[in-house]
Amino acid sequence: MEKKCVIVLLKGLPTGLSANAAGILGITMGKELPELVGEPVMDGDERVHLGIVENPIPVLGCKEEELRELLEKLETPEYGDVVTADFTQLAQRCKTYWEYIEKMAVTPGKDLVYTGIALCGERKKVDKLTGSLALLR
Repeated sequence: MEKKCVIVLLKGLPTGLSANAAGILGITMGKELPELVGEPVMDGDERVHLGIVENPIPVLGCKEEELRELLEKLETPEYGDVVTADFTQLAQRCKTYWEYIEKMAVTPGKDLVYTGIALCGERKKVDKLTGSLALLR
């Protein structure tokens, strides 16, 4: 099975918030799927560079309602094997992880505003979910 990973961000976020969301989602996926990261490489001057992902990860953009619909599809049995990480405005506004835990515990899911998700799974499934989305610009 060929895997594909993508990051989908909410269109219209300020550049810094988009970069922050993409970075956090990338780190989360790297932790969940460490096999995505290649081995360290050496340059011509014999300096070692930590491994990066072996395959490109497109960063796509969509509207808030499209992001929520995508998350709803990812919760169905058909996509149960697609690894998904999400990032919310609530998370982005917290100063500590403990604050995030406390606020998430009392916030209903319907009240969460998603700023991005990362997903990785079978290429055909990921393409079916995200194929109509354009690159984030």
